[in-house]
Amino acid sequence: MIPPQRTATATAEPVPAWRAEFHAPVASFRDPLFPGVTRGLPVPPPSTVRGMLAAATGESLEPVVLGMAAWSEGSGVDTETYHPIAADGTNPSSGGRVRAVKGGMTIRDRSFLVDVHLTVWLPEPDGERIAQALRRPRWPLRLGRSQDVVHLEALRRVELQPAATAVVDHALAPRDGHAVGAAFDYRMATQVSLDRLTTAWSDYLWCDEPTGEQPVSGALRDPDGGRAVWLLAP
Repeated sequence: MIPPQRTATATAEPVPAWRAEFHAPVASFRDPLFPGVTRGLPVPPPSTVRGMLAAATGESLEPVVLGMAAWSEGSGVDTETYHPIAADGTNPSSGGRVRAVKGGMTIRDRSFLVDVHLTVWLPEPDGERIAQALRRPRWPLRLGRSQDVVHLEALRRVELQPAATAVVDHALAPRDGHAVGAAFDYRMATQVSLDRLTTAWSDYLWCDEPTGEQPVSGALRDPDGGRAVWLLAP
């Protein structure tokens, strides 16, 4: 059984944090739970965001607590040629290509998002360290595949406030974070091990519909816009 995402805090005190806002012209987040098809996710998994932060700091992993919200202005489907390499070596690649036999070269649809907006909240003590790294990242920042470059648009300090109500839409919430009917359940990776052999999974709520003020549980509130922030543990 996959556990629900746990939040790192249910504090009654304000939480100092950094808020980083990103924009990606195009990005694609394939759902690995559907290996036979290229089903896309509407938001980047927390593991993807933590990987992007690791690119900024130059660390191998960044298993940090974070809050996040994401949405896109559009979507599409691309047709791509795949060249999967047979594990038993029966169809080796040559020049990055394999023969068009069963299990070899194939054509698949790949969904993608357009104009992706991502907001990440980074509480202290890691917030200051990662904020400095984002100003001069060690490696290029990408969101999704290697060609999906993401741009940092804004970075500022905020003080997140304990909240009983907040604006829920676009925020990634734990499964028990709210009861908004427009939200959908998503099972996504929270963290991937360095050797990529182990993945930690959790269940989340996310909705793309405007919600206005809604009752929330275990959430904080960004005073700029009243958005709900759940600090998610790795």
